[in-house]
Amino acid sequence: MFLARVTGRLVATISYEGLEGVPLQWIQPLDEDGEAHGPQLVACAAIGSGPGDLVHFVDGREAALALEETYVPVDATIIGYVEQVQRADTTDLAQAQS
Repeated sequence: MFLARVTGRLVATISYEGLEGVPLQWIQPLDEDGEAHGPQLVACAAIGSGPGDLVHFVDGREAALALEETYVPVDATIIGYVEQVQRADTTDLAQAQS
């Protein structure tokens, strides 16, 4: 699982079979300091999430398995909210980034 911030929503004019009705979100992966790590990704949302939410996501095969219709061609899927993140130095990333 990886940490990310939802930065926006997308709308597909054509959906792949099995992905009808699955929301698409822009996410920015984050590193252990809560800073942007790599390029933004398009992720399917297995939960209701929106811009500004701190979430965790999976990629690869796990991303396809996390959806109701399994084995659809997706690269990343948001699977949960992150309410609080604390590092060993007790920096609270969820509060600092809000």
